[in-house]
Formats: sequence, structure tokens, C-alpha cells
Amino acid sequence: MRIPPYYRLPSFQRFFAGVVIGGAISWVIFLFMFGVLQEKQTQLIQKHSDDIQKYKEEKLYWQEEFTKLNEKNQDSLTIQEIKVKITNREKFKIEQLSIHEAEEQIRKDLRSLLAKDIKSVYQNKDLINRTIENKILKINDKRYKLKVKDAFFFTTIELNLELSYSE
Repeated sequence: MRIPPYYRLPSFQRFFAGVVIGGAISWVIFLFMFGVLQEKQTQLIQKHSDDIQKYKEEKLYWQEEFTKLNEKNQDSLTIQEIKVKITNREKFKIEQLSIHEAEEQIRKDLRSLLAKDIKSVYQNKDLINRTIENKILKINDKRYKLKVKDAFFFTTIELNLELSYSE
């Protein structure tokens, strides 16, 4: 079997030359378009990378500023409220009204702590505990001492107290 001698005909030579030249031109056009698109994509990626870096720097700056503001605000926090709770009233069978009056009396004694700086109040917590524990309450003609079970200090002072008979 033999290949026909088309390479000798000028029409086929022009066709093959046109295919080769067209392929080369289309390849150059493809490379140019691909290069332009890739350059645009590279510029877009670089712009986004710069934006991300800028936003990270801004975020760090804001975080530092908020940290400073929070520290400043915590330094200036004051006592807003005092909550007192006597926990073992069932043990002594004392009615709720008497317990409420005792809690109000303790709140009234600690009222001077309102609007004070939290740091200074916390530093004097031992004095507050001793003040409460040395107080003797008279409920239903019986004398009771208080013991501080828990004390939480923030803008609200929360005191959990226990009753015991006074000697």
C-alpha cells in the first residue's frame, strides 16, 4: 500500500501551509490572551493579598485599643449593687420575712461600699468579712451570728451567709 503523492500538488501544499501558519497564529493569539488574563488574575490576587494584610494590621490595632480601653474601664469599675443571701434558714426554722429583714439590715450596713472602686473593696474583703461575722442578729428573740460562706466581688457584691447560734 502506498501513500498518494499529494505533496506534489500545489493546492495541497497551500492547504497544509495554511494549516501550519493558522495553527501558529492561533497559538500566538491564545498565548497573548492567556497571558493577559493571567496578568489580570495575578493583579487581582495581589490586590486581595494587600487588602488582607491591611485588614490584619487594622484588626491588631483595634484589638490593642480595645484591650487598653477594657483595662482602663476595669480600673474605673465601681460597686453598683450588694446582694445578700442567708442560705440555712430551714435549719433554724425561721420564716422568710425575718430572713428578709436580716438581709436588708446587712445590706444597709454595707451600703457605704456602693460607688466605691472594686479594687479597693476587694483589698478590704477581710475587713468586710470580719464586720459581718462579728455582727449579732436578733431574730425572734434569739441571737444569731453570721458566717460568710461565699463572697463574689465585681460590680455586684454577692454574699452567701450562714446562720449559727450565738453563745
